[in-house]
Amino acid sequence: MVSEHQEGEYQPLRPQPGAIGEMFAPVAGFGVTLSSMFKPTVTEQYPRKKVPTQRRFHGRHQLNRYADGLEKCIGCELCAWACPADAIYVEGASNAALPQNAGLQVNADDSKGAHMSPGERYGAVYQINYLRCIFCGLCIEACPTRALTMTNDFELAGKTRAGMIYEKQDLLAPLSEGMLAAPHPMVEGTTDTDYYSGDVLGPTAAQVDWVREQRPDDPTLDAAEAVSSGKAPAPTQRQHELRPEEGPGAAEKSAGAAAVGSVRVLADGTQVNAVETGARATSEPGSTSAADLTAGASTGPRTGTGVRA
Repeated sequence: MVSEHQEGEYQPLRPQPGAIGEMFAPVAGFGVTLSSMFKPTVTEQYPRKKVPTQRRFHGRHQLNRYADGLEKCIGCELCAWACPADAIYVEGASNAALPQNAGLQVNADDSKGAHMSPGERYGAVYQINYLRCIFCGLCIEACPTRALTMTNDFELAGKTRAGMIYEKQDLLAPLSEGMLAAPHPMVEGTTDTDYYSGDVLGPTAAQVDWVREQRPDDPTLDAAEAVSSGKAPAPTQRQHELRPEEGPGAAEKSAGAAAVGSVRVLADGTQVNAVETGARATSEPGSTSAADLTAGASTGPRTGTGVRA
């Protein structure tokens, strides 16, 4: 059965303009132009005056740390698999292969031995090729430990193509005041799940004692000891500092960033010790022969300590 409305002529659902609307229809498209003619002109004075970006702006990436100084990246490579532009290259390594763990049995569910990150693995090599990156944010959605986030830094122009391949030390967040430089043991009595849950609020006395025994000249010892004893507030995450005129990572290097050492296992099974920071990629991702890690510089007071009850 067909209604009377369906039998007649087509009736549009959108209201149709009247006689006056039909008369002004040819110039209706100029309405936005005419209204803008009487508004003041806004000129951006970049780069002399930089306008802040929106909070959710997708800028340069950052690899974050936990409050005790361990890295959040576990080298799972999910970010590299999720990248549609193939801009990320990651090589994971075992914490058990660190030189400090020679002869020790290091498991993911205990706090024994030295760790670069909680659990079994850490990201030994981490590279982002910003000649390919489209800043889609799929990599940070794929990260299971919230290790990779995106900052508001957008000034990423470089003088060379090789300089646009950022290494781990160019992306790793610097150590805040009170954080303890890795590698060192996990907080005693914790597992990697405690770290993922946010229960670790700062370094402990046992961690400080371990680092003091292994690296008595470590520059982060005094501030970490003050936090573990309750004399100073717990550290909070700092954002990676970037000086575009000096190149990625120059801010941390000039501030005295120290090498923390790591081990990279090559395809033939041999181990390569990496104890120098500041190396840059010279070709495609994966061209570096060792993992370069940075402990970062410490600045500014922070708040809380210990492990959350």
